[in-house]
Amino acid sequence: MLISNFAAGPQYSPFLLIFPGKLHSKANATHPPPLWPQFSFMEAPSTSSIEPKTPRIQPPLNLHTPHNPSPRTIYSDRFIPSRSSSNFALFNITNNPSSNSSDDSTSAYNSLLKAALFGPEFGGTFSPLTPEKSYLYGKIGGSSSNNGVMQSTPTNCNIFKYKTETRKSLHSLTPFGFDYQLPGVSHSPVNTRRKVPRSPYKVLDAPALQDDFYLNLVDWSSHNVLAVGLSHCVYLWHASSSKVVKLCDLGIDDTVCSVGWAQRGTHLAVGTGNGKLQIWDASRCKKVRTMEGHRLRVGALAWSSSMLSSGSRDKSILQRDIRAQEDFVTKLCGHKSEVCGLKWSYDNRELASGGNDNRLFVWNQHSTQPVLKYCEHTAAVKAIAWSPHLHGLLASGGGTADRCIRFWNTTTNSHLSCMDTGSQVCNLAWSKNVNELVSTHGYSQNQIIVWRYPTMSKLATLTGHTYRVLYLAISPDGQTIVTGAGDETLRFWNVFPSAKSQNTESEIGASSLGRTQIR
Repeated sequence: MLISNFAAGPQYSPFLLIFPGKLHSKANATHPPPLWPQFSFMEAPSTSSIEPKTPRIQPPLNLHTPHNPSPRTIYSDRFIPSRSSSNFALFNITNNPSSNSSDDSTSAYNSLLKAALFGPEFGGTFSPLTPEKSYLYGKIGGSSSNNGVMQSTPTNCNIFKYKTETRKSLHSLTPFGFDYQLPGVSHSPVNTRRKVPRSPYKVLDAPALQDDFYLNLVDWSSHNVLAVGLSHCVYLWHASSSKVVKLCDLGIDDTVCSVGWAQRGTHLAVGTGNGKLQIWDASRCKKVRTMEGHRLRVGALAWSSSMLSSGSRDKSILQRDIRAQEDFVTKLCGHKSEVCGLKWSYDNRELASGGNDNRLFVWNQHSTQPVLKYCEHTAAVKAIAWSPHLHGLLASGGGTADRCIRFWNTTTNSHLSCMDTGSQVCNLAWSKNVNELVSTHGYSQNQIIVWRYPTMSKLATLTGHTYRVLYLAISPDGQTIVTGAGDETLRFWNVFPSAKSQNTESEIGASSLGRTQIR
């Protein structure tokens, strides 16, 4: 057994090391020992008047002749036990693990224990070598003969070896302190997959929530207010108090086709079915202005500071400055069908647009023609998301005939990867806390999937909606998502960890289980 007794605190006390067959002690240490890796010990410098001698072990002239060093006292500044005198009986294991045993499990346990105590090279059919023999035979790099018994030369030192490596892989942090594969022992990494709740913590009834793939009727503001377009009305749901407020009513001759919150503040943009765009101050429930320019419905909106982009069924994208008197400052043309997806990058330098023409375009702040064109999708591109973790990383999803999530590097203009999800991709959103993203789907499974990027391994598959999950928004803290579907329900899910604790599941809203109505 091995006993080490250290006193707590900044003062270093003498310690006692006991090894089977040997007793070593050192007292009156005046200097703290250096920091050594696990299972490495160092004796405190001696205060004796006799200067310690540095040991010198000369290799034999004939390396093929077994060397039996004569007994002598070796002075050293570190404790190295002599394993040749180790008493294995104290550990209830035999010195020869290859002895006949009727219990294979006991033999495997003894082999593992021996390897943990004396190093991985002694976990098999090897005999422990003394430090002197390890030095001698280690220079040969093969096997040596000792009384007719073959000894395999260990290629690595024992557990008292001073390790110069300071960085280890996470998989090497085992109680044994080595990275070697032992016979019959699996060192596969422990699965630490984060648990995602499989049920929504809140369900809201949303009567008249349209089942239209090309609309965007749900958005969550930085002030924790959810905007939902229901038929010809817009309702606000305050997440902190669950209070519902009716913001506006467009009348029976018009419908709400899109809603979008400004990045900061309380302004909400509302795209209408007759091609107009309204700006509302939600804090006062007052319309600020109405902007025209489109001939058909406005189904996609995207804010960039004071700039607002709107996409329409008339195939055009209008860039609007809400501070200017003009309804729009730039008109972007390129799509051959309805524009159904719009997203500005986090640095507000690039605008990604997707259309019913199966095209994904990237525009800069000053272009009137797309600077990048991606045509790999085979169905409408509504789902678009920029990564908050890597500049220029863009994700897009295709409709029913495509079913794929594709990743692009707009900096190098390259297609990175593609994942076939098996069903229509309706929305994408990237977590700002961890490198994960969530996708919502329609035909035919109506599921919600949480992915880990870049491996695209599934963390969770959430079900509950009975219609296509056409709408998605993420809370300002980045932990909760809300999904909407043609089944006229809004469901709230805790899917992402918080920014402070990325490996603990969120408990927000767990106690507010229930079903209420948004109007």
